[in-house]
Amino acid sequence: MSDIPLHSLGRTGNTRAGYAPLNDAQDNSTDMHTGVLRAAATRSATVNLKGKGKQRERYIDADDFDEEATLLGNGERALEDVEEGNAGGQSKRLPALSRRSSTLSRTRTPKEKSRTIPFRPGEKLQSKFPPNVVRNQKYNIFTFFPIVIYEQFKFFFNLYFLLVALSQFVPALKIGFIVTYVAPLAFVLCVTMGKEAYDDYKRNLRDREANSQKYLILVPSSDSGPHTRSVPSSSLKVGDLVLLEKNQRVPADMVLLRTSDASGTCFIRTDQLDGETDWKLRVAVPAAQKLHDDEELLDLDAEVYADAPIKDIHTFIGTFAINSPRTRSVDDVPMVQVPTVEPLSAENVLWSNTVLAAGSAVGFIVYTGSETRAVMNTSHPETKVGLLDLEINRLAKILCAVTFALSLVLVALNGFRGLWYIYVLRFLILFSSIIPISLRVNLDMGKTVYAQQIMNDSEIPNTIVRTSTLPEELGRIEYLLSDKTGTLTQNEMEMRKLHMGTMSYGYDSMDEVVHQLASAFGADQAHARSSSLATGAQLAMRGRRDMSSRVRDVVLSLALCHNVTPVTNDDGSLTYQASSPDEVAIVKWTESVGLTLVYRDRTRMELQTPTGARLTYDILDIFPFTSESKRMGIVVRDTHSGEVLFMQKGADVVMARIVQRNDWLEEETGNMAREGLRTLVVARKRLTSQQYAAFKTAHHAASIRLDGRSEAMTFVVAEHLEHDLELLGLTGVEDKLQDDVKGTLELLRNGGIKIWMLTGDKIETARCIAISTKLVARNQYIHEVAKLKTSDQVRDELEFLQSKLDCCLVIDGESLQLCLNLYKNEFIEISTKLSAVVACRCSPTQKADVARLIRHHTKKRVCCIGDGGNDVSMIQAADVGVGIVGKEGKQASLAADFSVTQFSYLTKLLMWHGRNSYRRSAKLAQFVIHRGLIISIMQAVFSAIFYFAPIALYQGWLLVGYATIYTMAPVFSLVLDRDVNEDLALIYPELYKELTKGRALSYKTFFQWLMISVYQGAAIMIMSLLLFETEFLNIVSISFTALVINELIMVALEITTWHIYMVISEVLTLFFYVISIAFLPEYFDLDFVVSTRFAWKVAVIVAVSALPLYIIKVIRSRVAPAASSKLL
Repeated sequence: MSDIPLHSLGRTGNTRAGYAPLNDAQDNSTDMHTGVLRAAATRSATVNLKGKGKQRERYIDADDFDEEATLLGNGERALEDVEEGNAGGQSKRLPALSRRSSTLSRTRTPKEKSRTIPFRPGEKLQSKFPPNVVRNQKYNIFTFFPIVIYEQFKFFFNLYFLLVALSQFVPALKIGFIVTYVAPLAFVLCVTMGKEAYDDYKRNLRDREANSQKYLILVPSSDSGPHTRSVPSSSLKVGDLVLLEKNQRVPADMVLLRTSDASGTCFIRTDQLDGETDWKLRVAVPAAQKLHDDEELLDLDAEVYADAPIKDIHTFIGTFAINSPRTRSVDDVPMVQVPTVEPLSAENVLWSNTVLAAGSAVGFIVYTGSETRAVMNTSHPETKVGLLDLEINRLAKILCAVTFALSLVLVALNGFRGLWYIYVLRFLILFSSIIPISLRVNLDMGKTVYAQQIMNDSEIPNTIVRTSTLPEELGRIEYLLSDKTGTLTQNEMEMRKLHMGTMSYGYDSMDEVVHQLASAFGADQAHARSSSLATGAQLAMRGRRDMSSRVRDVVLSLALCHNVTPVTNDDGSLTYQASSPDEVAIVKWTESVGLTLVYRDRTRMELQTPTGARLTYDILDIFPFTSESKRMGIVVRDTHSGEVLFMQKGADVVMARIVQRNDWLEEETGNMAREGLRTLVVARKRLTSQQYAAFKTAHHAASIRLDGRSEAMTFVVAEHLEHDLELLGLTGVEDKLQDDVKGTLELLRNGGIKIWMLTGDKIETARCIAISTKLVARNQYIHEVAKLKTSDQVRDELEFLQSKLDCCLVIDGESLQLCLNLYKNEFIEISTKLSAVVACRCSPTQKADVARLIRHHTKKRVCCIGDGGNDVSMIQAADVGVGIVGKEGKQASLAADFSVTQFSYLTKLLMWHGRNSYRRSAKLAQFVIHRGLIISIMQAVFSAIFYFAPIALYQGWLLVGYATIYTMAPVFSLVLDRDVNEDLALIYPELYKELTKGRALSYKTFFQWLMISVYQGAAIMIMSLLLFETEFLNIVSISFTALVINELIMVALEITTWHIYMVISEVLTLFFYVISIAFLPEYFDLDFVVSTRFAWKVAVIVAVSALPLYIIKVIRSRVAPAASSKLL
């Protein structure tokens, strides 16, 4: 069986030069050899070894080093010996090389983390690497209190209340019960700390569960008993050989040595790592796969070199080296030439957190714990804070200034007598309710209610709120940045067109392809031979046969050139597994026209022809698709004829220079792109056995290089294969639009939201999707900007756009980068005024940069929506990130603040839930501030009349009850208010536009509420003093009762649409207040309270405070009605 390495095109990775073999002097056992890595498999590799000063990391002790230094031989000579030995095909073991490398190891830099690990490494070496422990906890027992306290008191609100509460422990400043000041703050802190502690405890449980999962490791055994031992995940170390079973999660990054599949391949699921749902193929190290059983790995004198750990999950550079033959007896002859060095790439590695999808496998651990790719790619995004929270924090600072001013004014009116500074502080404490601590509690509870309403909405099922602090932000979005594939489109591909230069087959003429293919494979040949035809007709038939063979060539190439694996399900049906939906669509199409992929493993592929015959091909090499190379290639050999074919398919931009000259490719790719189709160019090349042998030799030499391996391999492929390919055809695959995308985009645009589409696709395709989704209005001018090279060109384009702001801009990634580099501010200023912008060929970082720039420049709210791993950075950079659970997996959905299953759900999310959340929170915040202000104004009036004495008007339970039981429920019921019903909000998106101006909570509305509070507080207090009897107690009872009833009436005036809970909360609160009077004799004289004098006085006071506001509200609704009321 031939072993086929999977190579990559144009992929760059971290490369290192020079080996430092590992000498584990501290392990003296006879079966532990000093590991020497034979880098010098080719002369070029040896030159690299000599020429570089930067050395591989070795882990040795100082004692070991001193011992070896005395034995040092001539290192340079040893290196030459390696060259000569390998050139002559000999395999000599050279201790001098290993010793020289020991001296070099002394000069390694601390940052150098590459490693060479022998099989069965010693414990000293293993202890140098991080433990394989999963730790997602935020805190430990020492850091919990300091961090949580800091997080809470960095908010102005909480810091202010902490100072007020602490002041009560100073006797001179003590006013009323200490508990009235300390309890609310303690409650808020306890709730927060409890929530944090609980969340961290749950994280700790998950960590403990992950760390205690059992895995089998291979261990040497003296008797004939089992060679495996079960250990918890946290005890695994670098160099352990782990046996994995089906559906087991991979515990650390490991090199795949053996699989239960004879071909040495296995499938893994990577959904937890990169969000992709497709299975990925992984390949075992050929030399290890050839062994008879897993136990033989324990006798192997081999070592694995692995590069320093990096984030990139698509790159791995390493080698697998067998140093001496594995012999069981004296007579055994080594089966392989030693030393052998095999290159390792990402295809040979199982990253931690992936899952083995089928079979069993043995892996050799190379990275553990914090050095695994999964941990390195786990970023903790910054906590997002809503604009409303920032605005309220600003208002709190204004209220603090008001409190201080009020205190100073009262002390000044008293003429700064006595210890006036103490009086200022006492007044500050008396007025502390101006900044209500309950505001944070109310708003946080409100956010929870909004999140529940969103998640329980039956019209947008499976919507998840992951960041519950941001629902109000959904009501203020002005820019929407959207991905294209999978977001606006379904990522469901269907082959629609095949163009072959002189012939084109559309979706409705595919039966012609079926017929041509059948005749090419001989189904119609017998009929053709038996007919006696005239000369002209015979010529026509020959022309038809030429066309048939061309159709056969292109369909055969499409059926062979891919990375698709057919998987037979339990019910006998066949499904295709691949990492790209485009490839699956093309293979399904070849099946529909008669050429079916029936079997595939790493070395062989079988196709079934229309006649039922089987075609078998050996797979010699595969060059997978990468975003850099934009193409994939395959070398196959027909087992019947022995013919070697190189086939390649890819994007037109890269294929145009690889195929032979032609006059139709560029024009036809443009035509297909205008129809909204994704294009792939298919080409092939016949290779002689000599050409292939020359390529193979050069490619192997490049593949085991240490320095610039990827570039060298790419160069070899380009030099030997990628030129003068025969152009076979051009395919057009359609990506279907998501449901109701057109209506959604139109509605959002009418709601004043400017929409940008950022995609990695090419200009033509993006342009057609923009037209078909109605992102561009009918007859709107589309201005294309592409391939800009100079600053003059950029300036000209910007000047044109400045004069035509009603157009849609389509720009490619290269030009976008140039614009941002040269004229960043001008470009953003002009483009943010355009109604629509389409940016093509965008990298993930470009998407995120655009989001940040718009936020920074416009200071408006930006929402980003996407469905793939490439959209995560953009989603995290936005004010609000929305992820779609799509074909590309859940990665975007998990990183987002809100997760939806369809793009069209965005309408309901923004226009209804977002709008309501913002309106309700704005009203709730202002009402809670009003509730605090009014009682402080009453306190100020009371103090002013009673000789400016800083004495509390309401003490103890009245103050506690006022902020909680007497007003909490009615005020909080405002979170259920709505001004229009759902249908109207979605029919008239202009209502949303009105809200984005931020007028619901502004300095204007804040000062209106400030004036209302001053008027009502003064009115209630002055009227109470005018009407009060001789008893001071009566002032308290009259004014407090009037205050509570006034607040209930104010809530009723604020409500636009009554809800059953609002009525219940108003009635119950009044009932609780009346009942509580009986239990608070120290504040209420019961005889006076039940008298008619009390009733009419309270009624008069409430009428004076509330009636004018009701009259003003009625007049305003007639003179300047709200936009929403015009629709009712």
